[in-house]
Amino acid sequence: MRDAREDARAIFTRALEEVNPGRLLERRMSREGNQLRIRHDRGQFSLDLESFRHVLVLGMGKASGELAVSLETILGDRIDDGFVVTKAIGGNSCKRVRLAEASHPVPDFRSVEAGMEAMALAERAKGWESAGEPTLVLVLISGGGSALLCLPAEGLSLEDKAGTTKLLLGSGARIGEMNAVRKHLSGIKGGRLAEAFFPSTLISLMLSDVMGDDLDTIASGPTVPDTSTWEEAAGILRRRGLWEAIPVRARKLMEKGLEGAKPDTPKPGSSVFEKARSFILGNNLLALKGAREEALGRGYACLVLSSRLEGEAREIARVFSAMAVDMERYGIPLARPACVLAGGETTVRLRGGGRGGRNQEMALAFLCALEDSKALGLDLIFLSAGTDGADGPTDAAGAFVHPSMVGRARGMGLEPGSFLADNDSYAFFETLGGLLKTGPTGTNVCDVQILLLP
Repeated sequence: MRDAREDARAIFTRALEEVNPGRLLERRMSREGNQLRIRHDRGQFSLDLESFRHVLVLGMGKASGELAVSLETILGDRIDDGFVVTKAIGGNSCKRVRLAEASHPVPDFRSVEAGMEAMALAERAKGWESAGEPTLVLVLISGGGSALLCLPAEGLSLEDKAGTTKLLLGSGARIGEMNAVRKHLSGIKGGRLAEAFFPSTLISLMLSDVMGDDLDTIASGPTVPDTSTWEEAAGILRRRGLWEAIPVRARKLMEKGLEGAKPDTPKPGSSVFEKARSFILGNNLLALKGAREEALGRGYACLVLSSRLEGEAREIARVFSAMAVDMERYGIPLARPACVLAGGETTVRLRGGGRGGRNQEMALAFLCALEDSKALGLDLIFLSAGTDGADGPTDAAGAFVHPSMVGRARGMGLEPGSFLADNDSYAFFETLGGLLKTGPTGTNVCDVQILLLP
């Protein structure tokens, strides 16, 4: 008899394997003597290492530790120095690149220390360039970099940045909206890191955790031109009802920017990007392709719905619930055994005082939607999980759903809808045994949803 839950776990695991940062870098980058080659979707980019007196490495994000290990394997003692900040080092170790941990999703003092370390590397590079010693800087960027590498703009404190971040997280703001604001409160994001390293040659290697792989949104775009403006950032805060709620110094900085008293972030066409190039190593779609292969290999008909799901987790959950009912009753869009895959990054608007993340919230909302549709008799498994292994401020990557959970919960005196109303999905699934705990995965390409009808 087929174990759909184990199938879902295996499909998710295959998605993670497909976007393993170290393997992605090794597939994309190679060294032959002094020639460093980077393969990308449009062909190949080559660098002559003989052209550079120095090579530096700088990394930020949840995947940057594993990327650094692989980069050291490729470049070895050609690296002069390096610094990488990630959420969890795990078993990674490097000889020439220093690894550090900091906080996510809200920055802490270690995040600021990391930002200062990055600027110290930039000063070294500038000194070498001034002395006529060309410098190559390889920047490893992945999701989570916005919080992990933090340098508040002049006049702001860590508390100002952290307070604004917390408010944005609780407002349901999309990642692009959050980062447009964070870039304008930062001394290092929105292209300002490229500005600090100029005129060094800057090569950014990115693992994308944003819709459409927008370069200026990944980790708040520290090395690429920023397309957002003071006006856009302020507008986001006003639409989300946060303009008066953010820390006073943050709002005053915004006001100075709006008045033209503070320069905006470096824009497309700025000279600071003349020697900067960026390459995407992997993304959510690549993870879904791996998941699809695993599902097909296990005998499921498979549909990849989208790699760009956005919106409130509760509403997306209703879409999956409706699809499950249609597949059961009409065989549309797939007949059993069926697998529907999707990915993206949804949001949660905090209404209660519970604990959970967007994936656990989606899973619980899916269960409640099944009950609303009188479809609790369906044989299915639904899994929503973050590829980084951490869903919100919890130790779970996400949660599994089986319709029988409603009856089991009520037998224990638990009301699923009450847990959803209180944003307390973690407690619900912890009690029902539905949590998926992977630990830090070392990668980060948004979330994956798996709907199985065996």
